[in-house]
Amino acid sequence: MEELVIRDADVVDGTGDLSYRADVVVDRGRIVSIVKEAAAAGCQRPGARRELDAEGLVLAPGFIDMHAHSDLALLRDPDHSAKAAQGVTLEVIGQDGLSYAPVDDRTLGEVRRAIAGWNGPGDDVDLDWRSVGEYLDRLDRGIAVNAAYLIPQGTVRALAVGWEDRPATPAELERMRRLVAEGLEQGAVGLSSGLTYTPGMYADGAELTELCRVVAAYGGYYCPHHRSYGAGALEAYAEMVELTRAAGCPLHLAHATMNFGVNRGRAPELLALLDEALDSGADITLDTYPYTPGCTTLVALLPSWAGEGGPEEVMRRLADDESAERVRQHLEETGSDGCHGVPVEWETIEISGVGDPALAEYVGRTVLESARLRGESCWTVARRLLLEDRLSPTILQHVGHEENVRAIMRHRVHTGGSDGILQGTKPHPRAYGTFPHYLGHYVRELGVLSLEECVSHLTARPAARLRLPDRGRIREGHRADLVLFDPATVAAGATYEEPRTLPTGIPYVLVDGRFTIEDGRRTDVLAGRSVRRTPL
Repeated sequence: MEELVIRDADVVDGTGDLSYRADVVVDRGRIVSIVKEAAAAGCQRPGARRELDAEGLVLAPGFIDMHAHSDLALLRDPDHSAKAAQGVTLEVIGQDGLSYAPVDDRTLGEVRRAIAGWNGPGDDVDLDWRSVGEYLDRLDRGIAVNAAYLIPQGTVRALAVGWEDRPATPAELERMRRLVAEGLEQGAVGLSSGLTYTPGMYADGAELTELCRVVAAYGGYYCPHHRSYGAGALEAYAEMVELTRAAGCPLHLAHATMNFGVNRGRAPELLALLDEALDSGADITLDTYPYTPGCTTLVALLPSWAGEGGPEEVMRRLADDESAERVRQHLEETGSDGCHGVPVEWETIEISGVGDPALAEYVGRTVLESARLRGESCWTVARRLLLEDRLSPTILQHVGHEENVRAIMRHRVHTGGSDGILQGTKPHPRAYGTFPHYLGHYVRELGVLSLEECVSHLTARPAARLRLPDRGRIREGHRADLVLFDPATVAAGATYEEPRTLPTGIPYVLVDGRFTIEDGRRTDVLAGRSVRRTPL
């Protein structure tokens, strides 16, 4: 007898088609039977060792978070309710061009420092891998949800070139090509970049094109955090479209937003650019989070020249008064490339987390608010935080526009991604709330998307981008990665004031046919594994 039958569920199957009522049978991690309208037809109903009454609940494929920063959290925190409780059954990590494989001893230490604000310093995790394959093997020991990995281009550049702002030599470029190929052979699904983060931002278009040609040959995709989301945003999007067109590589635009005052109301221009490329045959998708503020690290706002040489050189420049004044001028007057070409507006920069508890008083306040309380300049406060917290502060950046958020999420190639940084005392609520916020706020309350459309955006579309033929839809033979939610009550509990509050209205989540959330509570199940690239 099969393991589980989910009775009388309203099935929203991921295709975008209208829901239907059915009994769904699960056995050995797969959907083995779907009996539509079983109760109404009066037919023989399937049996199983366990029956779950899903009356009033929607059964959907598990949600796929196309942009996650859980690279260490999956290993550090077996509970991982931040994502499991949202109905997420698969995360795509290795984002924004910086992560922990492939590395050697030198670059591992440098990367740990550079992205401590994203993932913590890593002191509480045994980083006993160096290659992509070894990292994926580590995930395979058991994690809360499944995970796919993007090779981080900035980490690859740090390994082959270092943290210098210069073109790669032919030998260095060939080494990067080999590193990307090896990572894809070991199971990575593509390549990511962080083109406003050092050292990835030091790569020119020709270098990126060569790496994308390797990605295309292995059937992967390129996922750039491109060079600007502010001044020059449209030009930055166009660069990525043309670059991947030249390489013959599929493109997935990370957290595709139009931010800062210069881009208010300009989402239609971005969508027109993408539609023109799609209509001419380009393979493009994108992801967004359903909130207006962004989230990153404070050090990421600095000009690229300040990051040359790596984290220790950043600290040295900040400690030097003359160099620090140059940084200030670029940030406040010129418009730093790290701040997307826009002069920083300190009233929009909220400190969301620090590594040193002694600096906790800054958390939850904008840099401007702290400066006024102390009678200091904003740059004095920001510089002190960077130095005393050794580049660790995370920030919320209140620079988005609701009309842009809604327009982009309606697009035909849109998918969902949390971009959730789980570090800090007051992280962005998107880390704990993205998927129920889509369903509760943008579907039920605002009607921006229908329920069927939204579920498709969060399931089948991302599965197609990842080339996962047996995930993202409710079909016989597919993986039993499933979520059951109440469409009348599903909502994000996370707020800016209480960002770690878990969602409501999601009582059941299954990974590989096993309950990770049962009766609204996290079980001890660790059924997640690495999801590796499907060979061509």
